[in-house]
Amino acid sequence: MSNSQINLPKTAFSMKANLPVREPEILEYWKKINLYQELRQSSKGKEKFVLHDGPPYANGNIHMGTALNKILKDIIVKFHQMDGKDSIYVPGWDCHGLPIEWKIEEQYKKNKKNKNEVPIVEFRKECRSFAEKWIEVHKGQFKRLGVIGDWENYYSTMSYDAEAQIVRELGKFLKEGSLYRGFKPVLWSTVEKTALADAEVEYQDHKSDTIYTSFPVKSSNLKELEGSEIIIWTTTPWTIPANKALAYNEALDYVLIQLNDDGDFKNRKIVVAEALLDSVIKECSNKRL
Repeated sequence: MSNSQINLPKTAFSMKANLPVREPEILEYWKKINLYQELRQSSKGKEKFVLHDGPPYANGNIHMGTALNKILKDIIVKFHQMDGKDSIYVPGWDCHGLPIEWKIEEQYKKNKKNKNEVPIVEFRKECRSFAEKWIEVHKGQFKRLGVIGDWENYYSTMSYDAEAQIVRELGKFLKEGSLYRGFKPVLWSTVEKTALADAEVEYQDHKSDTIYTSFPVKSSNLKELEGSEIIIWTTTPWTIPANKALAYNEALDYVLIQLNDDGDFKNRKIVVAEALLDSVIKECSNKRL
């Protein structure tokens, strides 16, 4: 068969992808034409789609998880842009917390420097400088992934504008009357002298003490429940004195059973979830139900 008999499409695309060379050229072209601003201008007045991205920590090179996160989000942003919306993505970075502080402390240890002898203001300045360095590194790495965003006007949790905005938003809560002082447990590292996130704490396996206890029914619209007791199970018995309510699930079935014990439990009626009846009988085997 000759070439004249084969109907092959003609394209300007090269047969060889040659991505290590082509991709940087494409990114440079996007930069040259200021693609992000061009998109904003051409989409002016259209329905907005804004991606509020959870900012990565500015404390080291990106990894496969970071790449997956950013690429998937970029696909979503680009989809909505191509779908006719004004699709906005402003990148940002988390610049506070143990991951950054720990990196500075590692440098101290290498240089045989005692953190406790470093003034707190100096320590924070080093953390800020460290985060600034990695923001610039990340910007280059994210651009290399092809992510489109407002890279010149990014935000960071340590920027003074962001900190000022946090105070302004807090002021709104204050004016609304919805700001109050309460108690909240905060994980704290006594060694590192800093707050910890839940994800930074590893727990050893622990078997908690558990109890079954009952709540007498004072009154009920159901005559059968008069004189009965609601059974609960808990691993936090110290919370019982402050207990305000018991929760029931309308999608579950509950049973009222009579205890046939000859002792203190004789003729007592209890309410338990039907699906848990066998386990209650097994665990409370000293009672004949």
